[in-house]
Amino acid sequence: MYRAISVLKPSSAVRSIQNTTTKTSASIFSRAQSTSAMPSATQTAAKPAAKLFEFQSQLPKLPVPALSETLPKYLRSVEPLLSKEEFAKTKKIVEEFGQSAQGRELQKRLEARAAEPGRANWLEEWWNDLSYMGYRDPVTPYVSYFYSYKDDKLRRKPTQRAAAIVRAAWAFRALVASEELAPEMARTTPLCSHSYKYMFNATRIPKKPSDYEATYSLDSNTHITVARNNQFFNLDLVHNGQLLSAAEIEQQLDRIVERADSTAAVPVGVLTADNRDLWADNYQQLVESSPQNAQTLEKLQSSAFVLCLDDTKPVTREETHRVFWHGNGSNRWFDKSLQFIVCDNAKAGFLAEHSSMDGTPTCRLNDYVLDQTLNNKVDLGSTTVRSDLPEPEPLRFVTPPKVVRSIEQAADRFNKTVGQHQLRVLQYEAFGKDEIKKLGISPDAFVQMAIQLAYYKLYGRSRATYEAAATRKFLHGRTETCRSVSNESVAFCKLFETPTASPQDKVAALQAAVKAHGAYAKACSEGKGVDRHLLGLRLVLKPGEEKPGIFQDPAYANSCHWFLSTSQLSSEHFEGWGFSEVVPDGYGIAYTIRKDALIFHIAAMKNDFGLNSDHLAHYIKEAATEMRATILAAKLAAGPKL
Repeated sequence: MYRAISVLKPSSAVRSIQNTTTKTSASIFSRAQSTSAMPSATQTAAKPAAKLFEFQSQLPKLPVPALSETLPKYLRSVEPLLSKEEFAKTKKIVEEFGQSAQGRELQKRLEARAAEPGRANWLEEWWNDLSYMGYRDPVTPYVSYFYSYKDDKLRRKPTQRAAAIVRAAWAFRALVASEELAPEMARTTPLCSHSYKYMFNATRIPKKPSDYEATYSLDSNTHITVARNNQFFNLDLVHNGQLLSAAEIEQQLDRIVERADSTAAVPVGVLTADNRDLWADNYQQLVESSPQNAQTLEKLQSSAFVLCLDDTKPVTREETHRVFWHGNGSNRWFDKSLQFIVCDNAKAGFLAEHSSMDGTPTCRLNDYVLDQTLNNKVDLGSTTVRSDLPEPEPLRFVTPPKVVRSIEQAADRFNKTVGQHQLRVLQYEAFGKDEIKKLGISPDAFVQMAIQLAYYKLYGRSRATYEAAATRKFLHGRTETCRSVSNESVAFCKLFETPTASPQDKVAALQAAVKAHGAYAKACSEGKGVDRHLLGLRLVLKPGEEKPGIFQDPAYANSCHWFLSTSQLSSEHFEGWGFSEVVPDGYGIAYTIRKDALIFHIAAMKNDFGLNSDHLAHYIKEAATEMRATILAAKLAAGPKL
């Protein structure tokens, strides 16, 4: 069973939104041009009779919180980040905004937008455009996220493992297509299933000024795209009306490997790793170069998913994470929603394009695939290979010199971008979820406070921290920002770094910090955080209107400059997962909480800010160990009553 407490990082929203001042109308998030975080408990399947979209019409709409609710909460979130003098100034500005006619008018406009007939979600179009479709930096490494799989002891041959993964993923696809897949639930509350429409046979397509998502018929597109040696092949999984067996898929993959490894091709896939405006220009150049290219693109984009057969053999966790995070940039099509990756030593993982799906649906998909394959539950079909299977079809691009030059330039930019990143993977095996629960603390809150304490140990202060929180209990809901830094978390860090403090006082401070974190997280899951509401108030400003003081106050920008961007997605089948930082002077921390271990993917840039993922990993380990030891010491000192 998978657990998804957090649902990914703030992604590109940070870079886009911080540079936004007044925006009167968001670009419409164009969906198909052919033919939606933080649940409070482990997600469980609905009753067997429930269909995937059964509860959609019953889901409430994302609320617009009252100003009287958001503004005090905002003040509490910025107070630990400011000096007393700075906070006094910010408090005055915020209170003036709450009492002003402008504040009331902006609130009225936002409420009117939310109440518009036919609008599913007041935030949806804005968020999708600012955070994803209108964001122009490369999707890899800045937007996409990946999962690293446990090894499959039953399948050591790479194409054999790949074939089993394909069969398992196809079974999940069939459940989505038939809508027999049960909707996700947070305890008894159904979650929105909207994003499942963009899981299979879907792709992001580059366009200026904003990309769009295209979806294709699942019934008429029964092929996948296979990538090998920077080349792409079309593999139809249905032959004469019958799904290919695992043995047949394996044979077809062997054919692809043999053919691809004996030839070379211009690495067109690296274009998808480029700046989105540059990729949009090169996309048009590619299409205009030959009618064949348009046909090739259509075949690739309409495929159910991409299977990447990499010729690498990663060993260390850092090597493995880098392969699944970005690879060589060429043996991928980064715009596709789903890419399964299998290396030549049978290491395997998954890469998701983030724009239309957050983490919980893809975590569910991958947990299913791994449960089926690692536990040998997958239906592999017949062991007999039909003799009339057609050869996999190479997907050829016509690449005149101007296209080749563009590809070479894109490859240079990709190599420079990934080369600017440092990565450390911390596999903390002293304890995991089971032990943390015995200590009487929420596992997610424990890890969040360990990260806070680690950062404090490294830098001597607390800084703005983002934890993704899901709002999928609402129609087309996605995420809200859980602000992890609180007055209580800062007091906890300071006390734990005070040698004379007693274990009892330290534990009391930890419990207070955990309680504050839990309360904020709960508010976020109810659609009552502060960041999305304040964003909405900014975006309803009209051209020429003065920006309110609350948004001119440096405290606002500083409080959403995410020095720590964190998120949890967990499965007992994962060896971690990851994404990038969201600001040049910050860290991206993706973590997995398993029963007996904690896994941290810690990414940051190599630049003049002096960031050090190795040092932060060291202090996370030290913080987690100290926290557990302190709780046990306090229990021992207090006796059986504690």
